Amino acid sequence: MTPIDKRRARLGFERAAADYDSVALLQREIADRMLERLDYVRLEPQRILDLGAGTGYAIDALHRRYPKARVIALDFAQGMLLQARRRGRWLRRPLCVCADAESLPLADGSIDLIVSNATIQWCNDLERTFVDCLRVLRPGGLLQFTTFGPDTLKELRDAWSRVDRHSHVSPFPDMHDVGDALVRARFADPVLDAERLTLTYERVHDLMRDLKVLGARNATQERPRALAGRARLDALVAAYEEHRRDGRLPASYEVLHGHAWAPEQKPVTGGVAIPVSAIGGRRGSDPRPRVRPDLQTP
Repeated sequence: MTPIDKRRARLGFERAAADYDSVALLQREIADRMLERLDYVRLEPQRILDLGAGTGYAIDALHRRYPKARVIALDFAQGMLLQARRRGRWLRRPLCVCADAESLPLADGSIDLIVSNATIQWCNDLERTFVDCLRVLRPGGLLQFTTFGPDTLKELRDAWSRVDRHSHVSPFPDMHDVGDALVRARFADPVLDAERLTLTYERVHDLMRDLKVLGARNATQERPRALAGRARLDALVAAYEEHRRDGRLPASYEVLHGHAWAPEQKPVTGGVAIPVSAIGGRRGSDPRPRVRPDLQTP
């Protein structure tokens, strides 16, 4: 995949932090569906890592589900963590850590459960990311995550391809590549499935505005450096209009759901760490995938 410019991606989310929740309908829906899958897991975590926590939407739900657990919110954008640290009650605030998901500043075996919603698509090296997740998980711990697949924003990608040959939409990993990376990282029993959700818009500019407010702008290293001129934007609008159905413009999202377990016996790796104590629980049956109809929103 085309590498992500982490500096640009981080800056985008820093700028988006204050208004992110106002347009993050899809991200909240995906998080809810991810957390529902924990209904099928017998796990009593003491330490939970919300990897790529953003503004911390999942934190309150995690506190309700696991009232005895300590939640650690990790994100590479400090502005997002300033929002996340307000979650929970006064004595139950999350511990916020500003760091990259590809290099976790946590001790080996210190975490019982990692949840990660719509984050790993911003990682350049999936295997490295999963290796580090496995390192910080205790034996028998669980990684539960969502990410976006390659059909995400396919209409926008197609419309831009008719305007020029530049990279205008950030890349998204294929489900098989994600699964292979989990296996190479030596996770046990990885399971992935996909569902497709659709947002609809009246105008292309409304979609572009939402992506900007979300901070999800193009952050590829091959992106065009100059601003798009009026003629190119008009050409984009004309090309996107070919996708209009029932009076609305669709924006497709391929959502990948995944989970995998840390083996009961796993090698210990080195690294700089912030010590965090952990008490293990035991896993139960695998989460069962649920597929729902497309999400439609004005």
